[in-house]
Amino acid sequence: MFQSVSTWLSSIRRNSAATLALLLALTTALTLACGSSAPAAPSGGAPAGVPAAGTIKVGVLHSLSGTMSISETAVRDATLLAIDEINASGGVLGKKLVPTIEDGASDWPTFAEKAKKLLTSDKVAVVFGCWTSASRKAVLPVFESNKGLLFYPVQYEGLETSPNIFYTGATTNQQIVPAVEYLLKEGKKSFFLLGSDYVFPRTSNLIINKQLAGSGMKAVGEEYTPLGHTEYSTVISKIKAAKPDVVFNTLNGDSNVAFFKQLKDAGITAKDLPVLSVSVAEEEVRGIGPSNIEGHLVAWNYYQTTKTPENTKFVAAYKAKYGANRVTDDPIEAGYFGVYLWKMAVEKAGSTDVAKVKEAAKGIQFNAPGGPVTIHPTNQHVAKTVRIGKVRADGLIDEIWASPAPVVPDPYLDSYTWAAGIRNQVQ
Repeated sequence: MFQSVSTWLSSIRRNSAATLALLLALTTALTLACGSSAPAAPSGGAPAGVPAAGTIKVGVLHSLSGTMSISETAVRDATLLAIDEINASGGVLGKKLVPTIEDGASDWPTFAEKAKKLLTSDKVAVVFGCWTSASRKAVLPVFESNKGLLFYPVQYEGLETSPNIFYTGATTNQQIVPAVEYLLKEGKKSFFLLGSDYVFPRTSNLIINKQLAGSGMKAVGEEYTPLGHTEYSTVISKIKAAKPDVVFNTLNGDSNVAFFKQLKDAGITAKDLPVLSVSVAEEEVRGIGPSNIEGHLVAWNYYQTTKTPENTKFVAAYKAKYGANRVTDDPIEAGYFGVYLWKMAVEKAGSTDVAKVKEAAKGIQFNAPGGPVTIHPTNQHVAKTVRIGKVRADGLIDEIWASPAPVVPDPYLDSYTWAAGIRNQVQ
């Protein structure tokens, strides 16, 4: 079912960092020999060990207002945490990272406008950002035409690669497909598909329908509502009438708050009808209210409760910076480790040049809070572990199933016979 990372990772040979270290040492020696020195950092300036004159601009582009701010603001915070940590440990190539933050405002044309500003006016070396596939598709031609680089931290519907995007969230075979497989193994035979009306839910449900057809089944209902929609009584009536075994939920943003509250008000609990969501994580659970979603299922690659030494440190650092009441989640983690992957690629390349960074990134592995992640050498997605979770009464999520190893990204589902020809059905 899952391709092993080792089958392709073994062929990748990492360049040594020794050359970079030697060059840095020689530069330092020449500077001292000439008797020059960097000016002292002003109060509140660069951390110790980072020259004030040496900086690298990076962009952070997320929805800080509008319907998607419930999800994206926290990813911005995680990105800034990684930048702070990297600066405190010496920066990148001995230079301090300086973030320029822009608000996509949950509006796809605004995302494209802000991306162009970051690349052409601010001249950032890289951008970390976007959530929805609509925002990603809006900025994709901007990054390609301006030869920029985007690290995209959120699970998505697959069926895409771009030479100017690194995808650190899950692609379809690392979330959607194994979630359906899990539900089928649990005896769920009738699916009701509910999603927001844009590219990610519609494409995901196209894939789910193909997957169900491959098992001799079809969905008993399929409904879409606009982003930001808050009235779900009619949809819930349709769900009741269809009598599914499970609802597969691809709603995004604060629509999830309205849906789960109204589902509970209608007397439907997880014991009556489980809902499996792929865009509801710990941060969204806080907005929904744990009592409204307790017992329902989610599919991700990371939870705050994931047990790794790296996660213990990450959760502690995140809470120390933003408050003990804050939670981590999958896109937050992917936004965090994406900065570190870029740092590793830049230091391996010895440059922030996009072409050099892309080449150096092939096969880079990082011990992320959710476990090891590895950049695929051709499609620029990452191998990562798949996890199914159940929402607890306190709002955290317990892992109830996990893939035995990190799953190699297959964005075009080439390894699944039931998906044959699917890329031709999606523009």
